[in-house]
Amino acid sequence: MTKTPTPLLVLDVVGLTPTLLDHMPRLKALRSRGSYAHLGTVLPAVTCAAQSTFLTGTLPAEHGIVGNGWYFRDLGEVLLWRQHNGLVEGDKLWDAARRLHPGYTVANVCWWYAMGADTDWTVTPRPIYYADGRKEPDCYTRPPALHDELTEKLGTFPLFNFWGPTADLVSSRWIIDATRHLNRTRHPDLTLCYVPHLDYDLQRFGPEDPRSLKAAADLDAALAPLLDEAAAEGRTVVVLSEYGITRVSRPVDINRALRRAGLLEVHTQDGMEYLDTMASRAFAVADHQVAHVYVRRPEDLAGVREVLEGIDGVGELLDEEGKKEHGLDHPRSGELVAVAEPDAWFTYYYWLDDARAPDFAQLVEIHRKPGYDPVELFMDPLDPYVKVKAAKALARKKLGLRYRMAVVPLDPSPVRGSHGRLPDRPEDGPVLLCSRPGEVSGQLAATAVKSLLLRLAGIG
Repeated sequence: MTKTPTPLLVLDVVGLTPTLLDHMPRLKALRSRGSYAHLGTVLPAVTCAAQSTFLTGTLPAEHGIVGNGWYFRDLGEVLLWRQHNGLVEGDKLWDAARRLHPGYTVANVCWWYAMGADTDWTVTPRPIYYADGRKEPDCYTRPPALHDELTEKLGTFPLFNFWGPTADLVSSRWIIDATRHLNRTRHPDLTLCYVPHLDYDLQRFGPEDPRSLKAAADLDAALAPLLDEAAAEGRTVVVLSEYGITRVSRPVDINRALRRAGLLEVHTQDGMEYLDTMASRAFAVADHQVAHVYVRRPEDLAGVREVLEGIDGVGELLDEEGKKEHGLDHPRSGELVAVAEPDAWFTYYYWLDDARAPDFAQLVEIHRKPGYDPVELFMDPLDPYVKVKAAKALARKKLGLRYRMAVVPLDPSPVRGSHGRLPDRPEDGPVLLCSRPGEVSGQLAATAVKSLLLRLAGIG
């Protein structure tokens, strides 16, 4: 007779660190009753790369997710936050589980690269992009009927609370409630749940700010019903994080330096400048504290390195040997990879005059910007009418008219938290908690998470 797997709930609590646990009594109690380990992360320590390592047991050199996005050389485009699971190379956790236990069921609630994955139930953010340019909140589900079931029960997925200036606990509560609903109604063997709330205020204000500590306490309280129900169902709970967020104070304009050196080119339309990746000799895809630098011609490599070494805030440059050392030597990686100094982070900005910035620069526009932009978490503090403008744009939206929510500042200085580097101290790095005592201790590598989950399920 085939043994019934132990049901698992795996919570990805973004940004959770040992220090923040002191402000989260429910998770701290889970740690005390169960077991705990410092969790190694990957370079870059960002969501897509870390999650893909957890689920494949391999480093970016093998699974190919070298960041939250990269330069697609065959398309000539920088693309971030793609959603197709086919981009992740290698053997996924659920594939391994089903070989060991045919019929093993999996629910994925908002872990990345969810679309096209062979999971039984899938929920992931997916706006409606109307033909007239409007963007409305929504989600993608599999099977399709789950969409209306969740929307009827929980309301529309709160996309504008998931990212942007209004990002807050509302989105994490929706995700938690969707997870509770799937556990109660479908009883998956494995439930993956991504909880983003700590990402917001820790980047806005820094990890020690009272507002960030309150965010940790609020999230802990929001998780309580899910944790109670998991215990009642007999689920083993694993809580992990992808990275820790540390305090920063220096934005580094890596692309502007490359442009001033004559290596980065732009093209102009309607007075606005756009990064010309196909003509540029070198440019950077900025991703928090790591930047992939793509160099078109081998003969330019030494000159590009010289420019990058002269930028204040660049702490390390990885060449082929450096990338190999960190498990980042994949064809999707840049010819060079820049790692910021501990208190610095990379902007994507490439224009030299804000009057020439593209219109998407002041929007929450994660798919058009050729790099990550944490400034999207803020409304422009220098614009006294920013809230009035936002209200007018919202009114036009409700009337079905075209609108531009141009509220994001072009000044990166308010950002106070970032990640992407490997942590200098375990206290600043990710953690893994397990509700069962004696299962983990000391230091656990990110590549060991997959085998740990198979073992906790009783099938590994």
